[in-house]
Amino acid sequence: MDHDELPIPIYSSLEPVYGEGPQLEEAKLRFENLKSKFLEVFGHPPEVFARSPGRVNLIGEHIDYEGYSVLPMVIRQDTIVAIRKRDKEEAEKVLQIANINDKYTTCTYPADPNQTIDLKKHKWGHYFVCGYKGYYEYAKSKGVDVSVPVGSGLSSSAAFVCSSTIAIMAAFDVNFPKKEIAQVTCDCEQHIGTQSGGMDQAISVMAKNGFAELIDFNPIRATDVKLPTGGTFVIAHSLAESQKTVTAATNYNNRVVECLLAAIVLGIKLGMKSQEAMAKVKTLSDVEGLCVEFAKARSSKDPVLAVKEYLKVEPYTAEEIEKITGKDLASILGDNPTSLDVLKVAKRFKLHQRAAHVYSEANRLSRIPWFQTSGTMITVSLSASICYTRSSFQCTVIILCFYGEFTWLSFRFCVSSCPELEELVKVCRKNGALGARLTGAGWGGCAVALVKESIVPRFISELTV
Repeated sequence: MDHDELPIPIYSSLEPVYGEGPQLEEAKLRFENLKSKFLEVFGHPPEVFARSPGRVNLIGEHIDYEGYSVLPMVIRQDTIVAIRKRDKEEAEKVLQIANINDKYTTCTYPADPNQTIDLKKHKWGHYFVCGYKGYYEYAKSKGVDVSVPVGSGLSSSAAFVCSSTIAIMAAFDVNFPKKEIAQVTCDCEQHIGTQSGGMDQAISVMAKNGFAELIDFNPIRATDVKLPTGGTFVIAHSLAESQKTVTAATNYNNRVVECLLAAIVLGIKLGMKSQEAMAKVKTLSDVEGLCVEFAKARSSKDPVLAVKEYLKVEPYTAEEIEKITGKDLASILGDNPTSLDVLKVAKRFKLHQRAAHVYSEANRLSRIPWFQTSGTMITVSLSASICYTRSSFQCTVIILCFYGEFTWLSFRFCVSSCPELEELVKVCRKNGALGARLTGAGWGGCAVALVKESIVPRFISELTV
């Protein structure tokens, strides 16, 4: 049985999760601290703990929500949720959510799983309610311990939603296959107002120690990819907080909307009737086949050729898109409030850039030959289309290329999403990183660097402020 078909593992001790040594001792302290805090706040000890890790992505940015494969791996930083169901005689039917960090005040929500989350008032507790709604039953009290840095681009939100959902499942003594939980948590996090793909949730739930995972979608599936020997991935925080949910209308969700509009316009330009395109086309992967057919007539298989032919480089106005589709944008986006929020702030839409990035990034990942030779992941990447990412999504990308003993095949630095990340990547290169790049959605957060194992202590010392 594939490991993503297995249920969430249940342990009675921390050793199987954290191993031996300092990491285990640190984990024991965290769990004891969480247990004490829970008892202090709620007057009872927790019944169960649930844990989900954060992640870094090695390649495949901003393409999971378009249906394309990605290559993330989990990190040791994780989110722990402690939970307890109220006794039947305890009449108050609410969700009480507290945090080990006093920065996050205690939240109280109705126990109704059909409640609407108030997106105008962002609260950290909303993420638990996402998990609660996703599970569709109710849990009535819990505590949280988070060590994944908030706004770091390491998927603290996904780790929280996943651990919350798993905690609720455990409280009700049920379990499901990992891939089903990954899909549920992906769907339910969208209640928070971010139209994210399934990468963050899938890797948090389906990860395997010592491997990155090639995550495919529709349906979700994970394939083990062995990590390179002799090298270490170092994740460094730029200290610029990436507020993906708060800035969704101008940043993340804006990209999702632009990809949708690009897909619809491409579909129409490639022969679909307007009504058919708007009804059937949801992602750029839905019209890739048409783009490839266009390219084949020109002795190519590159869908970007259709993008170059049919989508102008200059940003589109709403009026231009409406003229092509024959329908106003609000109607095209339907009743999705987060998409409609994008329309309130967006004046122009970069369709060419978004489509070119998605197709080229997906093609770049699919063309990488994944081999396992003597335990080493051999990764051969391309740099020719990297400029798409810079101009298309305004996020830092450094092509990570290594072969066997980390011989560089190509390397290219593009403009960062923020000065802090740009400087951090430069410092990584200066101090011996074989490669470094932004990880996550962008607009702040972390960089991931590949470093020879022998220089890791010195490298980390040089990066520490």
